[in-house]
Amino acid sequence: MSSLQSRVLVAIIGVPVLVWVVLWAPSIVMMAALALLAGIAAHELTRCVGVEKTNFLHIWSVIAAAFSVEWYYDRPDYVAIWWIIYVVAVFIYAIVKAGEVKFVQTLAGIFAVVAIPYSFAAFLRMQAAGIHRAYLLLPFILSFACDTFAYFAGRAFGKHKLAPKVSPKKTVEGSIGGMAGNVVCGLIFAFVMDRAFGAGIGYGAMALLALLCGIVAQVGDLSFSLIKREFGIKDYGHLFLEHGGVLDRFDSVLFVTPVIEMILSFVK
Repeated sequence: MSSLQSRVLVAIIGVPVLVWVVLWAPSIVMMAALALLAGIAAHELTRCVGVEKTNFLHIWSVIAAAFSVEWYYDRPDYVAIWWIIYVVAVFIYAIVKAGEVKFVQTLAGIFAVVAIPYSFAAFLRMQAAGIHRAYLLLPFILSFACDTFAYFAGRAFGKHKLAPKVSPKKTVEGSIGGMAGNVVCGLIFAFVMDRAFGAGIGYGAMALLALLCGIVAQVGDLSFSLIKREFGIKDYGHLFLEHGGVLDRFDSVLFVTPVIEMILSFVK
């Protein structure tokens, strides 16, 4: 199977599943899907920094990341307690192993259990706040659109490197194309929401939001690329075939979702 064929296959299967989970699936199904993604992301990140699969840090991080999302769903007032239990257990293990567990591996585990589930759980928090589920598509639209438009704009017009030491193929022209594409897709989303639900979304406000998310999405993409480059890997995983793993596919989403959550909480 060629690279293009695998990408098309993932899109054909993945997009309908994503839309169903976000728009129509029961909340418990969405929570389970997000918990699964968080657990896989924790697996990918800890493996990236050199933690073995059989290591307690790896296993405990995967379990804790998944349960962090679940606690956001069932018991949000106590999620901090869960994080404290995780951190204490990890440092006890590091002390017992005395030098076998590197500090960067400990930090990667903490990031995987605190930051990544926090971002994924933003979908649950927005739904619980009464935000229409159609808005939960925005983090995906304003991440994937930016990535797609940046790719094609970079191929067509790219001349000036954006961050050559982090991602040599990304260009300034591609970056601008990604943000422009985000604005277009954001305006289309606003138009559809107005027509279908009478949402009354201001087009100027949506353009600004899409532009901001375009910048944030690229920061997220480059941030996780920086980690990959530091540890000498091409992809975090192969769950999505040529699209890579969860952190390859959802790197921008992890940065964009809390931003959209924050903004929608003010304008709700």
